Amino acid sequence: MYPGKRVSGLLGIKYPILQGGMAWVATAELASAVSNAGGLGIIAAGNLTPNDLKAEITKAKAFTDKPFGVNLMLLSPHIEEQVRILCEERIPVVTTGAGNPGKYINRFKEAGIKVIPVVASPGLAKRVEKLGADAVIAEGMEAGGHIGKLTTMVLVPQTVDAVSIPVIAAGGIADARGAAAAFSLGAEGIQIGTLFACSLESTAHENFKKRILSASSLDAVVTGESTGHPVRSLRNSLTKKLLELESREASFEEFEKLAVGGLKRAVKEGDTKTGSVMAGQVAGLVKEIKPVKEIIEEIFKGVDEIFQKFAEMGVEK
Repeated sequence: MYPGKRVSGLLGIKYPILQGGMAWVATAELASAVSNAGGLGIIAAGNLTPNDLKAEITKAKAFTDKPFGVNLMLLSPHIEEQVRILCEERIPVVTTGAGNPGKYINRFKEAGIKVIPVVASPGLAKRVEKLGADAVIAEGMEAGGHIGKLTTMVLVPQTVDAVSIPVIAAGGIADARGAAAAFSLGAEGIQIGTLFACSLESTAHENFKKRILSASSLDAVVTGESTGHPVRSLRNSLTKKLLELESREASFEEFEKLAVGGLKRAVKEGDTKTGSVMAGQVAGLVKEIKPVKEIIEEIFKGVDEIFQKFAEMGVEK
């Protein structure tokens, strides 16, 4: 049996699985479907206006009576208003990215909200634990979107060794094999993004899903390393232009001008040529669109079978 009871108990969910807070993809529809299936669905606040964020939360509450969370991008221009809304709405769980959530943790705690920061290093995990985080999501660079420098394989066990709170593994997980590997590394839960982006309940444009389904194992490339804000997305004309800018050491402003709005174009408008198709390296494993419930149940049934085989061989997990 996989070691996920601490995460499941902490979050009040059946399976120790979180859905990634993918901007424009992680809507109320997807989040509620994941929560209804026994995981923790997440709404991505991203750069949503306060009114739009509140509308997503209202929809999610109508779609599910199970716990769900909201992911905050700490660099959002609306962050102060977003924090206020989450406290007023008493959202069960907040995950955070793009920074250190220290200045907001006490406010969340006072509202009874669990706080789970996404971390890219064991050092940051230790800092947020001291500030009161309830768990951390250790996300390796295999993930889609904004990434760090460490792979999941090395980040997760080092983070597990660094903190006493539960560690949730993310980056490079799209089936039972990846989940079992994460648990074997010491994680007590998993977070999945790319696979859920292609689920039946995902509201992402059909073109966006099809591009992921057709991806090869080498299609997920990294741009923006020269700016200090690397992003992993699928190869297209946008990534080609961004890489060209990097090769000639273009300014951050020039780079940003080309990239801004790209994710929304891909996810909402279906422009997979000049839009940013953010997806992880596991895109090469995603080959069909399935309901969220089926995805989750297949993963954990598979994990149980893998650990059962280990047990039969006399191998401890």
